[in-house]
Amino acid sequence: MAEHSGYRRPAATFRTENVVARSRFIATITPVETVDQAKAFLAAIQAEMPDANHHVYAYVVGHGSSVIEGMSDAGEPSGSAGPPVMAVLRGSKLGDTLIVVTRYFGGTKLGVGGLVRSYSDAARAALAGVTTEERIPRVRLAINLPYPLYERVTRLVAAQEGAIETTAFATDVALTVVLPERNLDLFQSELQELSAGRVQAEVLPGNT
Repeated sequence: MAEHSGYRRPAATFRTENVVARSRFIATITPVETVDQAKAFLAAIQAEMPDANHHVYAYVVGHGSSVIEGMSDAGEPSGSAGPPVMAVLRGSKLGDTLIVVTRYFGGTKLGVGGLVRSYSDAARAALAGVTTEERIPRVRLAINLPYPLYERVTRLVAAQEGAIETTAFATDVALTVVLPERNLDLFQSELQELSAGRVQAEVLPGNT
């Protein structure tokens, strides 16, 4: 899959609960677009359930070759909680996803194998229940063009599934455009063709 093609991610926050030997495993899954968002959501879960014994988590931000990952056993035996949740999350092929599995200890020790199974099952339950949506990476462009090209460029933007965010009329017309990243090369080529090489879009920092 090309790095700039679309991918699936959670459409909204979803929560489910499993009980194993009286221990409660509450799995919360949510979309996150940055590491800071993941940390903030984790902090909110910790504040919501401050009396829980563990808040295990795994997240992936982005997708494909540009992914950032993070996980924690959160006080469980090393490798028994965070890595199993991460393994299930990776297997789902979702991007921009955080799973937090909150455990209330029920008085019976599960052992490392039991913890691996319980955390894996909790993550699978969250993934099975969550609704997903397609995330299409987009780029923001700045375009300066002469007035005679304005109508043709607006049609070109629409044809390439883009949207005009801002328009400023001065000596020339200054546009800010948001466009699916997968359409950028074709858009630039067609823009060059209709302007006889006089206009090229500038890709602004960051994407959406």
